[in-house]
Amino acid sequence: MNYKILLYILITLFLNNCSIDNLNTNKVNYDFYEQFSNKGFTLVYTEQLFNDKLISKKIDERSLLIYQKNLKKDTTVKITNIINNKTLIAKVAGDSEYPNFNNSVITIRIADLLELDYNEPYVEIISISENSMFVAKTSKTYDEEKQIAAKAPVDSISINNINKKKIINSKVEKKFSYIIKIADFYFKKTALSMSNRIINETNIKNPKIQRLSKNKHRVYLGPFTDINSLQNSFNDINIFEFENIEIIQND
Repeated sequence: MNYKILLYILITLFLNNCSIDNLNTNKVNYDFYEQFSNKGFTLVYTEQLFNDKLISKKIDERSLLIYQKNLKKDTTVKITNIINNKTLIAKVAGDSEYPNFNNSVITIRIADLLELDYNEPYVEIISISENSMFVAKTSKTYDEEKQIAAKAPVDSISINNINKKKIINSKVEKKFSYIIKIADFYFKKTALSMSNRIINETNIKNPKIQRLSKNKHRVYLGPFTDINSLQNSFNDINIFEFENIEIIQND
């Protein structure tokens, strides 16, 4: 009798251990990472900006480091000068406060390598590290849009060979013309709701909706033909603390 009880206990312990091992073996890591990209006007770091407290932390002017509020420290990014398509790879230095209008702070070295126009420092920032984590501010998202976003595929990143020869065309003078992209929505009614919210809660009375495709509706402001009006409207809309407002060249 005692033998049967002992055998039963041994079998039970064996099965429990097998179950635990199976659970550990089949454990799934549910860490999700999201590619970040943003087009906007960067700020080139100088000691004077730090002294004037427009930037809260110093940065080595000869480094390939940037400040970017939405990305964690050591995230690798591709920076593109959208005006001339020059590109380089840099890293996020860490947290720093700087004007909300700017999508990043870069060093003089980066500005020189990109041949940036200081009067129109228009760049695109794209995270390219698998470990990069998009840090989103808390904001309201509509339930229907959440469901669509969850099903949307993530685009892969393609980086062109910067050593490849390019055909050089004669430079064409382009006028200053930009729009502020608030967000793209799957449903038109969601875009209309956002447009009404902007009208009711800010001094902006003329947001626009553009139908990009059957299931893509863009809410935007502009176009703006000077940087001062662009910056003023950007600051007005900033009270909503949207996750990723972009400034897009109006072709």
